[in-house]
Amino acid sequence: MARTTRIDPSFFDRLPLKREPAAVRARVEGLEKLMERIVVIPGINRPVGLDALLGLLPVGGSFIGAAFGAYMMWEARNLNMSRTTLARMAGNVGVDWALGLIPGIGIVPDFFFRSNTRNLRLIRRHLDKHHPGTATLIG
Repeated sequence: MARTTRIDPSFFDRLPLKREPAAVRARVEGLEKLMERIVVIPGINRPVGLDALLGLLPVGGSFIGAAFGAYMMWEARNLNMSRTTLARMAGNVGVDWALGLIPGIGIVPDFFFRSNTRNLRLIRRHLDKHHPGTATLIG
């Protein structure tokens, strides 16, 4: 007979990942910075991140980048964002993933499309509307 174990609901409260909107905002902003603009290319002053570097790996890099995008969508789902917005986010990640699979030019969309930045903009809009206390001033 199979034995099932129940997880104590307070277990998730003890994890280091806090579920408050301010903590979620900090995580997704950090992830977007890592993926899209961790360094600036000298001469052209274009920021690039891990997503562009992963684009140099054939096929696998696109899957790893999509996994990071899926994590950002998971955070958005935990914020109770609408299904329409989540579908839009999935479309952004899907387009970035599909274009990244094209040999030779798969890195180009990472400079111009930036799905993580688009998805961060959607998450910020939701947080600013539903959790205005988490807003930060940039400047």
